[in-house]
Amino acid sequence: MSSETLRPDTSEASSGDRVAEFTAFRQRMNERILAEDNQVVRRFFALDTQTYKDGALDVKTKEMLGLVASLVLRCDDCISYHVAQCKDVGVKRDEFFEVFSVGLVVGGSIVIPHLRRAVDFLDKVEAAETAPEAKPA
Repeated sequence: MSSETLRPDTSEASSGDRVAEFTAFRQRMNERILAEDNQVVRRFFALDTQTYKDGALDVKTKEMLGLVASLVLRCDDCISYHVAQCKDVGVKRDEFFEVFSVGLVVGGSIVIPHLRRAVDFLDKVEAAETAPEAKPA
């Protein structure tokens, strides 16, 4: 196996595309799911939304807690979501790595593959933020 196979793709195009694809898919499917006439699903989504609002804990703290829980539960979609949310609320790279450390210690070595994907997604989010915007032709 070559070293090329082991390196994640960090090109600007793929970085932005991965983040955009994840966000678009999540939004499209949430809309599709919420269009169904199922009160249990709707109420759960509403509960999730309410949970991450400011309260005794601020949104930043709650998102970091969500990221730790997602790492421990080994949910890659949840991890990607909370990485993006954490970035949106101002979590800095050094704070991310402290959060990753907590998730790793609580979850154990089984978390390592998910930690790799979390860091890769964080790299992509950061690259998408700094990528120049496409200019219309």
